[in-house]
Amino acid sequence: MTATRVFLVRHGSTVLSAEDRFAGETDVALSDGGRDQLRKLSARLAGEPIAAFYASPLGRTMETARILAAPHGKPVTPVDGLREISHGHWEGKTRADVEREYPKEYARWVGDPFSFSPPGGETGLAATARTLPALLEIVGAHPGEYVLLASHKATIRLLIGSLLGFDLRRYRDHLDQSPASLNILDFKDVAHARLSLFNDISHYAPSPSGTAAVASGRLSGVWSGGS
Repeated sequence: MTATRVFLVRHGSTVLSAEDRFAGETDVALSDGGRDQLRKLSARLAGEPIAAFYASPLGRTMETARILAAPHGKPVTPVDGLREISHGHWEGKTRADVEREYPKEYARWVGDPFSFSPPGGETGLAATARTLPALLEIVGAHPGEYVLLASHKATIRLLIGSLLGFDLRRYRDHLDQSPASLNILDFKDVAHARLSLFNDISHYAPSPSGTAAVASGRLSGVWSGGS
């Protein structure tokens, strides 16, 4: 049986990307730079026989998927399960603001973002519980086909970590997702997945990470020297 191939894409850069703000459920627009990243990925994927396009219903992911779907003449189906994790009353605040205003909450979240969430937010466990079934339902609906899903940084890391059997308490330390990055998952069936490509941005940059990215703290305090 031919495997189902999932192109799992993080949305492009947004107007808040450089500000290091918590914007999980906040509907932030793509930046012009983010759209350029996606046009380059769209050209890269234009020749792939992608049967269907799905996206988180937030504006930045729907626009991401529409840019990628345009060469294929396909519509984009919104899937609520693919939305980003909610950060509750941290939404819209910078990481530095949160660390200063809610030091105890922040320390608990840094220690275990899978089990803890800020008030009004969502744990990594809860996000995985809605996101993984959504992905597997799409895989089951497209046996042997190629599909593309546009989602978010934490959501994608939780999905990939879950499928690979990682300790998800450390997903922020061990997995990264650059804007407009491409991941490829091949599914023999809904119970058997293989990661074939991870966090690839060669369509717009020579390396997905490197010293500049690590220094920016895009992963966690383990990599930036902070908390």
